[in-house]
Amino acid sequence: MGRSRSRRPAPDLTAFSPETGRPSAPSLASATLPRVWQGIGYRPLPDAAAARPLFDFAAVPWPAAPPALAWGAYAAGARGERLVGALAGEQHRGDVLLHGPVSAHEGPDDPLEVAAQLVAATLDHAGALGATTVFARPLGLDRVWVRFGFIPVPEVTLPAPLAGRVGVGLYAWRGGSALWTLREAVEN
Repeated sequence: MGRSRSRRPAPDLTAFSPETGRPSAPSLASATLPRVWQGIGYRPLPDAAAARPLFDFAAVPWPAAPPALAWGAYAAGARGERLVGALAGEQHRGDVLLHGPVSAHEGPDDPLEVAAQLVAATLDHAGALGATTVFARPLGLDRVWVRFGFIPVPEVTLPAPLAGRVGVGLYAWRGGSALWTLREAVEN
């Protein structure tokens, strides 16, 4: 017996903003829904300070200003779940500077995948907060940044209120496409 074929076209899952022509951001409620990927739970941190010990453990600087968003990765264990990864971000107008991701997860799961899932969740959250450009320090995670469309940019592209943070190198993301120019970033 053959497979039936639907004559209906597939739904358009990408909505575009008429002002910018870019994909519309998800609502804050939908962007902050908890997620699970391969047994690890990802959700916004109700208290970003809970992630501070992971940042200290990984020797990654903690944000200078209180984070506008923070996500945690949780693994189930014999004594309940524990925080095994985190990512935090400072926001100034339409720009977000990410700190992390950090991961202290030991086990069969790939720590780079934990980092990638944290980045994915944070990008959705940042978009829902109205961010147009998300900046990140490399932290040796080039594979993760490239996977999501971050590109290397000069340090001077970081807005003054987010500048002066510890770290070398800078990546930027604008809607997951590397097809933008620094001139666009300055004009917005």
